[in-house]
Amino acid sequence: MSKVKIIGKALNNIPWQEKPADCKDVMWRHDGNPIMGWNATKKAARIYNSAVVPYENGFIGVFRADHRNGIPQLHVGRSMDGFKWDIEEEEIHWVDETGAAYETEYAYDPRVVEIDGKYYVVWCTDFGGPTIGLGVTEDFKTFTRLENSFIPFNRNGVLFPKKIDGKYLMLSRPSDSGHTPFGDIFISQSPDMIHWGRHRRVMTSGQTWWQGKKIGAGAVPIETTEGWLLFYHGVNGTCNGFVYSIGAAILDKDNPAKVLYRTKDYLMTPEEQYEVSGFVPNVTFPCATLHDEETGRIAIYYGAADTCLGIAYTTIHELVNYIKENSLLLPGDAEDYR
Repeated sequence: MSKVKIIGKALNNIPWQEKPADCKDVMWRHDGNPIMGWNATKKAARIYNSAVVPYENGFIGVFRADHRNGIPQLHVGRSMDGFKWDIEEEEIHWVDETGAAYETEYAYDPRVVEIDGKYYVVWCTDFGGPTIGLGVTEDFKTFTRLENSFIPFNRNGVLFPKKIDGKYLMLSRPSDSGHTPFGDIFISQSPDMIHWGRHRRVMTSGQTWWQGKKIGAGAVPIETTEGWLLFYHGVNGTCNGFVYSIGAAILDKDNPAKVLYRTKDYLMTPEEQYEVSGFVPNVTFPCATLHDEETGRIAIYYGAADTCLGIAYTTIHELVNYIKENSLLLPGDAEDYR
């Protein structure tokens, strides 16, 4: 087995629970799940599909909060331990690059990544239909809206945590205006976070049932000595609707459009009551990770049943070796469109 390592920073206060002695899976759930349930704030009925990052002596995040009027908005949350969160009652109010107010009808499924001391937020926004919004903050108080990355329709935008060959890279899933009974993961690059191009299809759906309908990038990719570790969601269509499971892939370190390995079987699927029953049943949806370079520990934040928020755990060594030993590339993965 290879001794894979995370390339990053130490995170001594990472949320963590040891693997139960009777657990045979490569990922295991926090025994206090869900960490956030119904009616977490006066405005929000449900908080899930959210993004967290280390900040100062604790953690901070941008949370999807579905308001009581049914419209999703983004809220800032803070925590000292990564489990108990204080969610701001007021949603994020954006300004444009001139300082003028810039609001949209809805905002959901955020990802947050720190690049060169700035925190970039990527989310699904309203721009003549759902597409990928992009913004930046340095203090989680003032949020500046940048140019939209793509035209409608698109979802699941995920930025890489650093430039590669001098370019910013973003994963996304082109979609349609509805609930998208299809979808593959694409990668795009930009010299300035304004102009996006050189699009490549990275990963395809299909072949294995648990990801047969569509797939979408989940958490910000983790840099490792084996390549970029990407958690993603795979969707299966059943007679009772979609089922969202969690898988993982390893992308080439220098050319992340190239898939090296991806899980043949899902890593986690809805099983617990809070995952199979809720506002949208049968959903486990990864949106963020915390990871510690020294121990190789990884905590994965995921939305459950579009209702609440949970945490699962793994280690980089166990997970990457599992992916490599149980990999199945699909036709169309990492096609070269040049």
